[in-house]
Parts: sequence; structure tokens; C-alpha cells
Amino acid sequence: MRALRIILILVVILGGLFVIVDRVAVHFAEGEAADKLRTTENLASTPDVNIKGFPFLTQVAGGSLDDVEVGIKDYQAATGTGGGTIRIDDLTADMKGVEFSGDYSSATAATATGTATISYAELLKTAKSEPTAVAPGVEARVVGLSDGGNGKIKVAVEVEVQALNIKKTVPVLSTVTVRNDKVRVHADNLPRIAGAALAENRVREITDFQQAIDQLPGGIELDKVQAVENGVEISVKGSDVKLAG
Repeated sequence: MRALRIILILVVILGGLFVIVDRVAVHFAEGEAADKLRTTENLASTPDVNIKGFPFLTQVAGGSLDDVEVGIKDYQAATGTGGGTIRIDDLTADMKGVEFSGDYSSATAATATGTATISYAELLKTAKSEPTAVAPGVEARVVGLSDGGNGKIKVAVEVEVQALNIKKTVPVLSTVTVRNDKVRVHADNLPRIAGAALAENRVREITDFQQAIDQLPGGIELDKVQAVENGVEISVKGSDVKLAG
């Protein structure tokens, strides 16, 4: 009976030590992965890396991790034109089936899904904010973007009719979609100015615009977009996504 009690105590102690060692190891691995990702993606700050699942050490022994979550607070994505960038906020990606090389210098996820946000202020930089002629004596420009409800963007278009000394801001509800790595904003209905409809192609040069987003971390791609209160929420996905190396 005494021997059994001693064995049980040893099992509890060893089990506790294994848990401690496992948690220390996963914490160290998360830090190393975060530093590697920051260097690989040239990030301004260190991302958050959360290796899920227990125990960690047995996953490492098997050469793969079940689930790794990566969070990047501020990511500068290339726009594909003239070396420009656009800021993407709160990018979170959930990586499944992460396999790594024998020397741990590279890691690739079988699949990845995630979300991020582009603020309206950031997206506004893409819109035509300089006054542009849409008809003789009529100029228009985009002066603001905001949530239009039901997944729509409300585009504020300032219109000036010089002959009538009229300047007013017209709200235009627009649909936001994604295609070929571009966020596209398309007006549902065009505004009427001074009681008259303007040529559609001229007005859409103002109301409609698109923003390319290239080179997201690890090769993930845009999937879906929708307008929300604080900006455009984007969904991303990918396969064979490189976390490092």
C-alpha cells in the first residue's frame, strides 16, 4: 500500500513537471517564431504567435503543429503601383497543419484563414479626392467614406455647380467586393445634381474606385470583404502558407 502511494505521488510529480516543461517550451517556441516572422515579413513590431494544442512537445516530436494563430497589429501591404503601401490593421490568421523543417528554419501551414481591417481613412487615399469635372461647370470629388449599413460603404461625394453657386455633399451607397486581389467600391445608384442625371461614365470616375492589395504575409490572399463600422473588414485564406523560411 505504501509502495502504491509512493508510485502515485511520483506520477503526479512527474506529470506536473512535464506540464511545466511543456509550457516553458511552447512559450520559448512562440517567441522564436514571432521574431522569425518579424524578420521574414519586415514588420515594424513583433507579432503575436499562439501555438495551440497540448502537449506541445509531442507535436514537435511528430514534426508538425496542429494549430498556430498569428496576430499582426499593423501590416503595410504593397499596392502593386509605384512601390506604394496600404496599412492593414489587426490581421489575424489561423494556421492549420503547420509542418517545419528538421532544423526549424522554415515552417509551412497546410491551410490558413483570417480577418483584418482597412480603415476608411486609409481606403480614402485611393479615392479621387481632387475636384474633377463631370460635366460643363460641374466638379465632384470624394470627401469621405463611412459605414452605410448592411455591408455597404457610404461614399460622401462633394459636388459643386459653379454657375448656380451650389456646393453640396451627396451620400452614395456603394457595394464593396474583392476580385483579383483588389478591393472594389462600386456605386449602387448614381446621384442627381441640380435635379439632373449626369453621364454615368463621368460620375463613376469619381464614385467607383479600387485598391490592389499584394504580398500579404506568407502568400495568403483576399477572400471576401464587407463594410463595417470602423472600416472594411477583409477575410483572407491560403494554402501552403509560409510562416518562415
